[in-house]
Amino acid sequence: MTATATPPTDAGSVTLRTQKDILSSVRARHALAGLRLATGFIFLWAFLDKMFGLGYSTASEKAWLQGGAPSQGFLTNAPIGPFKGFFNGIAGPATDVLFMLGLLGVGAAVMLGIGVRLAAWSGSIMMIMMWVAEWPLEPGSTNPLIDYHIIYALALIVVAVTFAGDTWGLGRRWRSLPLVASNPWLR
Repeated sequence: MTATATPPTDAGSVTLRTQKDILSSVRARHALAGLRLATGFIFLWAFLDKMFGLGYSTASEKAWLQGGAPSQGFLTNAPIGPFKGFFNGIAGPATDVLFMLGLLGVGAAVMLGIGVRLAAWSGSIMMIMMWVAEWPLEPGSTNPLIDYHIIYALALIVVAVTFAGDTWGLGRRWRSLPLVASNPWLR
């Protein structure tokens, strides 16, 4: 896999790049598109399961539509470590709404290949917060540093910096919109 970058036009600015500028290998672009779709589906599936109680990690009677609290149980019971009080303190209906909107927004954006930069930042922050809440540095964790939260955050970052939304996604069309063209952080 050969990576190329377009040189800066002046100090601090970079010309608009495409996935082909970053990755010249079609196979690599396809692999990254697969990673994008799989990672997006992780977030979208979590949203769907918690919204409708599909019986995987959320029982039907605990579905958000049935009055369940998708983040409150986690924030009240799961946190350990030095930030336990913080996470217990923020548990409430507002965190349920924010969590569900985050899962839906990150999942949909990443799967569609639009707004991937913003979704990658948002999803990574969500994953890091969950990592901190579960505090794997406590004895007894399977790995004190790297767990699935970190892997998901890294996958989101890789998908964003390689413009993986351009392959099998709407990334090219999205970036051509005037609003997105003038605000690259929306890409």
